[in-house]
This record gives sequence, structure tokens and C-alpha cells, in this order.
Amino acid sequence: MSHLSSMVEAGRVAQKKVQERKPDWGQLFKKEDWWAVWLGFAIIIIAAIGRLSGPVLPLKWGGEGGISVLSALPAVGGLLLTAAFCAALFAVSTYFTSSGKETLKFVVAFPLVFLIAFLAELLGNYAPLRHYGFNNVVWALVLGLLISNTIKTPQAVRGAVRTELYIKTGLVLLGASILFNRILSLGVLGLGVAWIVTPIVIIFMYWFSQRVLKMNEHKGLAITIASAASVCGVSAAIATGTAARAKKEEISLAISISLIFTVLMMVGLPAIVKVTGMDMIVGGAWLGGTIDSTGAVVAAGAMLGPTAMEVASIIKMIQNILIGVVAFAVAVFWSVVYEKKTIKEAKVSPVEIWTRMPKFIIGFVIASIVFSFLLPADIVNDSLEIIDGYRSFFFTLAFVGIGLESNFGNLAELIKGGKPLLLYITGQLFNILLTLLAAYIFFSGRFLNLPF
Repeated sequence: MSHLSSMVEAGRVAQKKVQERKPDWGQLFKKEDWWAVWLGFAIIIIAAIGRLSGPVLPLKWGGEGGISVLSALPAVGGLLLTAAFCAALFAVSTYFTSSGKETLKFVVAFPLVFLIAFLAELLGNYAPLRHYGFNNVVWALVLGLLISNTIKTPQAVRGAVRTELYIKTGLVLLGASILFNRILSLGVLGLGVAWIVTPIVIIFMYWFSQRVLKMNEHKGLAITIASAASVCGVSAAIATGTAARAKKEEISLAISISLIFTVLMMVGLPAIVKVTGMDMIVGGAWLGGTIDSTGAVVAAGAMLGPTAMEVASIIKMIQNILIGVVAFAVAVFWSVVYEKKTIKEAKVSPVEIWTRMPKFIIGFVIASIVFSFLLPADIVNDSLEIIDGYRSFFFTLAFVGIGLESNFGNLAELIKGGKPLLLYITGQLFNILLTLLAAYIFFSGRFLNLPF
């Protein structure tokens, strides 16, 4: 929980700076959110100028006519270079975001996280199981959960559990793979899923918490859980929780519940899509609007195919933009309704919308524009495979982290009488059903033309 606590504290610091209305340009090199953009751009630039080769990882193996597991293992030298490059890349970010305090812990711990990710890649490339959706990301989750729920995650490993950084950097790289005109065309339809359903779910969950569950003494916790379930898990919980003056442990509780259900939904919802024979595009839109974590959305969408992943990713990006808007609205509401302040006394600036908006979205869009319009086709073709290779591996690292941070046994200790869990489950079920309806309306092709 130490990493979650540090994220919550960073959110409180950001909230205070917004209230003081003093711009701090140093945040461009101090915040993990921005470093995801800089690291993603670094990989894109180095790959585009031909100075970067793809990550050296296990090949696909097994199955009829497939190579053996020994033949699938990569050369040790190349594997060590990949590990060293990834360690150096993320160590730079860790140095600046922690003022050097966490760098040594990260460097010591990263080989262990890398080893788990390597095993996940190896198992995920076993052809017979990969055919049924057991890919590298699923195995990363399984291995992480196995460790955290049996021997507990060793302290020596925690220094390199930088889940959000790995995911966000991978998402910036994902922008290079999605053409900008697709973002625009799918984004218009995605507004119907992301921006109509989300406010309805937040309002319903908060009403349910106060009128039905009687969580009147835990209003901050209630709105934090509502935003985590309806917008985007960890980031939304921190942004909204700090805006609503929620206690640090309440924000951590909302994050913990969100992480557990992210794991379950990432695996369960794609299975439902396949078993029911749901249209893959509708399924992708459904995943994009319901699963809490952006990385989990991409991973779940990939289980349904590239088009579903594209639709799911864009919808989630659009939904992420609401983090700042929701945090701003909650801050104003809390100050005026509960603290009885005027708008002027509240000192809540619209700048908070920008402050709270995940910056990796900017990196994602810029990467898409560059690869859609600015680079020659031969450079795009030569570099895209390399970029996609690192993007995929960063997601593997991220889901190792999610697994290592998710302990099912600890959840019972955090529930506090069951109301927070009941609120999340009720709200998420409502979210799942309403988003499914919206996904069918906007992405089935029966009511609106699809750009496919």
C-alpha cells in the first residue's frame, strides 16, 4: 500500500497547488504523468531514427508444427540488453519524480519484476493456450496474484512496482499505432458511451450511497468509489477523493476495491463477449466504458482483436478526459453544499480540469498525429513494429504490478461493514448494463454509420 499512499499524497499536493493558483512548470519533470509522455516520445524518436531495435523476448512456441520451448528462449545477451534498457529508461523517471530517493530501490528491484514479466511472456507465447486468450498480460496478472496471495509481495520487489508509469508509457506508444482520423471518427461515437453514461453512473452511485446505504458519514469515500467505478479507477479516485477532502485511507480503500475488480473484469468481460457471440466492435465499446484501468481496457480489447482494442482504447481515452472535469465539479459541489462557501471563497479554479487530466492522453494524440501525417511511410513501417514491441512489454510489466498489488485476503479488512463493496458492485453493475445499451446504440451500426 505504500505506493498507493504516495500517489494519494501527490494528489493532495496537486490539489493544494491548484487552490493556490500558482503555476509550477517544474511539474513537467517531477510528475510521473508527464514522464510517461517523455519516455514514450524518447522511444518513438530513437526508433524513428533507426537507433533502437525491438525488445528481445521469447518467441511463440508449442502447438502443431511449433518450435520447442528451448528454441523460443531468446539470446541471453539480447535479453540482458532489453532489461538494461528498460531499467535505465524508467530509472530516469524514478530519479526525477522522487528527487533521487527511490532510484536505488527501483534499480535493485527491477530485475525481479523483469524476470516475472519474462516468465509471463514465455507462458503467454505458448500457442495452444494463447489461442484461448491466455496471453502475456493474463499470465502477468496470474503470476503477480500468485505471489501476492501466497508468499506476499516481497519488500525487495515493491520498489519497481510502478504500474501507472508502465501503463501510461505504453499508452503513449499505442498512439503511434492508431491513425488520427480513426481517433476523430471513433471519438465522435465514443462520446455517446463515455460522456453520457459516466455522469449518470456517478450521480446514481452517490445517490445510492446516501439514500439507500446511508453512508452519510462517509460522503468523501462514496464519491471516490463512484468516480473510480465510472471514470478510470486509480487516477479518478485520487483526483476526486482529494477534491472531496476524503481521508487518505478512504482513497486507498477505493483504489484497492477498484484494482481487485479490474482484474476480474479484464478477464471476465471479454469471455462474456465471446460466449454470447456479441459483435466485437460493440464488445470493444462495452469494455472501454466499463473496465476501470486504461491498461486493462487495452489488454481486454486485445483479447477480442485489433479493431475491438482500437475502439475500446479510444473510448477509454475520451472517458479519461472527464477526470479533471469531475474533480472540478466535485470540488465546487463540496465547497458550496457541504462547506457552505461561496464560489469565490471556495478558491476552486477551472485550471483543475487541466491539472487533473491525464497527460498521457496528450502524448497519445501527438504520437498518432506524427505517425499519421508527419513521418514518411517507410519510417512508419520500420519503426512501428519496434514501438509496438515495447508497448506490449510495458503492459506486461504493468500487469505484473497490478497482480503484485492485489491481495484478495486484504480486501475483507478494508470493507468496513460491507457498504463500500456493496456500493461498488451495485454501481458497477448499473454501469455495465447502461454502457452495454450505449455501446449497442452507438456501435452496432443499426442506428449510426460506423467508420469501418
